[in-house]
Amino acid sequence: MATVADIVDILDTRFPPSLAEEWDVNGLTVGDPGAGVGRVLFAVDPTLAVVQEAIDVDADLIVTHHPLLLRGVQQLPVTSAKGAVVHQLIAHGIGLFNAHTNADHASGGVAEALAEALGVRSTVPLVPSTADATQGTGRMGVLGGPLTLGEFAQLVAEKLPATAHGVRVAGDLDALVTSVAVCGGAGDSFLAAAKAARADVYVTADLRHHPASDARELADLGDGRPFLVDVAHYASEWAWLTAAAEHVADAAGVDTIVSTLNTDPWTAHFASPASDASS
Repeated sequence: MATVADIVDILDTRFPPSLAEEWDVNGLTVGDPGAGVGRVLFAVDPTLAVVQEAIDVDADLIVTHHPLLLRGVQQLPVTSAKGAVVHQLIAHGIGLFNAHTNADHASGGVAEALAEALGVRSTVPLVPSTADATQGTGRMGVLGGPLTLGEFAQLVAEKLPATAHGVRVAGDLDALVTSVAVCGGAGDSFLAAAKAARADVYVTADLRHHPASDARELADLGDGRPFLVDVAHYASEWAWLTAAAEHVADAAGVDTIVSTLNTDPWTAHFASPASDASS
């Protein structure tokens, strides 16, 4: 039987920790490296609901994208949110591993999975790593054929998990788009990179007001590109789970399950009655 250490080695080889940002936390948070693993649950977030799902499906290990303890803590009482997660994991003998920014940057990682889910082909890193140009932040590629921005946004809504956030768009819905830049997770730090790459549209999550507004003002001085498509953080990273789960299943011969629990924190969205925005 495969062990926790075996799964960790498989994931670290696929998504090298050396690719992670210096501030990041990755690896085995809870668990015995020597423990046997028959089933692994993959999820975006290490929430209590995900832990309960792992208990329900009899998983021995949870692999998440986001770390449980990104910022240091000194106390983990069961009465705290993160403490409750740790106590539940230990009580049920379930390990917790995560691959965060290393999975963002790696070939076959979060950005490539997002691009593939949206039908973006021939991808290259949006911001290549200085050590290896085949890896890096985001991805840039092309669609199989031109779509209007409105059609493309509808495609995004259909291909990614449904969330209360939905899909927000900035730009001319009738304009044709072919070249697409994507970045899973919070991506407004790379708005300039998407423009420099001459992307027709940039798909990411957590776009803040001022960076998005400044980017649109600059784009409108030219041809309006890149247009912006903003999705929920959770939705932008979910597609990676399937690829990672398939890789582990093939390499370790264990059962893998991809969680379909929506761990986006928002639960409802109400459009203004006076809004002209498409829905």
